[in-house]
Amino acid sequence: MTFLRKSRGTERAVDNPFVPSAAETVARARADLRLGLPVVVTQGEEGCAILSVEMLSEARHLAALAMGPNVLLLTAERAGALGLSTGGEAVSLPASGLGFATLRALSDPSAETALALPDGAAALPLTGTEAAGLALAKSAQVLPALLALRVTDAQAFAADHALVQVTPAEIAAARQAAPDHAPVSSARLPMALSDTGRVHVFRPADNGAEHYAIEVGAQPDLAQPVLVRLHSACFTGDVLGSLKCDCGPQLQAAMAAMAEGGSGVLLYLNQEGRGIGLANKMRAYALQDRGLDTVEANHALGFADDERDFRIGARLLAGMGITTVRLMTNNPAKVAMLEACGIRVVERVPLRVGQTVQNAAYLATKALKSGHLLT
Repeated sequence: MTFLRKSRGTERAVDNPFVPSAAETVARARADLRLGLPVVVTQGEEGCAILSVEMLSEARHLAALAMGPNVLLLTAERAGALGLSTGGEAVSLPASGLGFATLRALSDPSAETALALPDGAAALPLTGTEAAGLALAKSAQVLPALLALRVTDAQAFAADHALVQVTPAEIAAARQAAPDHAPVSSARLPMALSDTGRVHVFRPADNGAEHYAIEVGAQPDLAQPVLVRLHSACFTGDVLGSLKCDCGPQLQAAMAAMAEGGSGVLLYLNQEGRGIGLANKMRAYALQDRGLDTVEANHALGFADDERDFRIGARLLAGMGITTVRLMTNNPAKVAMLEACGIRVVERVPLRVGQTVQNAAYLATKALKSGHLLT
């Protein structure tokens, strides 16, 4: 017998394989936000319909206004950059009196429209569903600024408008859990630094970005500590040779060391721009040209200092049978996370390469604000 639970409420099908799981529903919600569609976040009968301001069209803005009072949801980082006193918390602002251009300017620091809040506008605490909506926006790598319509019968509202519905608990679970990554394919790959090597592709169960494990040289001896590098994707540094960061030289130096030692594993994690994505990274670069450092630029966009999840690296290593490593990094946070996830780090191998005149301030900020060990 099949026991069914409502797929649009907090209830779901127990054993019907075609009804989306909670993780699959969150993945759908991320996709809809990126499409500019509303997503309904529900807690019982209460909830809100959220729209990404970045993806919002003027027509949909007008349609949302016609449905009732709206609020603009901002992270604590973005609110702080705007000079709003929030006590370090994410906030909502009355949005019904905001024009489309002003709404965009409040959400995106690269917008050139002058900011003008309505008289008497005050930042207010978020509801639980609104806070969950901002977490969902971050995971979708859109600017974490949302137009929200508070609704009293959220499940009926979602059903009437054919919208994806998700709960704060589901969003939190998806964010807190390191997703399983299934091996998809692998093949031998001769490389310039080593004619012996293999590339393994892993795909996460939550429909997120694929990640890669590159064996440089011989297959690692799992009875010995394996030389490992967790490298976050950097299109500008790794591919274009950007002088604004040290990522490209670190990638090449790590692979060269592995080739020289005869073996090593480089995990290439698709967490561009410290986890905010390439589009937002380019926004941050533009803000840096206006005088902000890397952390300040992330905050101005509404993101934390670093949105990456190094648990992914630990899960991939464990899946490959690697439990003891010599980790090539200048970042103590990577060491701490691997250790917390059961990967023993017997040695931190410094990787101090790629310093340029153009990235001196960037490296100084990494040392001062992110704790990187560069000396």
